[in-house]
Amino acid sequence: MNETSPHVKLAMAAIQAYVSERRMISVPSDTPEDMLNKCAGAFVCLKIDGQLRGCIGTIEPVRANLAEEIICNAISAATSDPRFFPVEVEELECLQCSVDVLAPPEEVSGLDDLDPKRYGVIVESEMSRGLLLPDLEGIDTAEQQVAIARQKAFINSRAPIKLYRFEVIRYE
Repeated sequence: MNETSPHVKLAMAAIQAYVSERRMISVPSDTPEDMLNKCAGAFVCLKIDGQLRGCIGTIEPVRANLAEEIICNAISAATSDPRFFPVEVEELECLQCSVDVLAPPEEVSGLDDLDPKRYGVIVESEMSRGLLLPDLEGIDTAEQQVAIARQKAFINSRAPIKLYRFEVIRYE
C-alpha cells in the first residue's frame, strides 16, 4: 500500500478540522519545503465509494503558497461545491481525496494539441472559462473533454473559444 502524500494529508487535515470544528487550520510546521516555496493552482477532489463528492480548485495560484492553496481548496471542495451538500462529520471516515497540482496552462491551436489522458483543458470565450482535469474516467477524446469544459462554463457549442492545456501532478 502506498503511503499517503503530504498533499493529501494536508487536504484531509483541513477538511477534518473544518467539518468537525468549523476551524481553519494553519499550515503545519512539518509541511515539506516544496509546498511552502511553490505557488501553483490546485484542485482537491473528494469521492465516497468511487463517486464524486466534491471538487474545487484554482487554475492559477491565489494564495501565498501551495500549502495554503490546498487548505483553502480542500475546505471549499468539502463545503462549497454547488453540486453537492456540504460534507458531514459522519462522511469523513469514508472520504477519499486526491490533489492535482497544475502546471501553468499553455495556449494551443486546436484539438490535435490535446490528449485527455495527459492534459487538462481550459476553454475560454469572452468572460467565461471552463476547466476539465486530465485522465478522468469516461473521457477518451479531446472532443468530449472540450464539450464538457464548454458545458461547465455555459459556453455555447458554436461560440469561438481559445483552448489551453495543462499538465498535473496527481496525489492520491
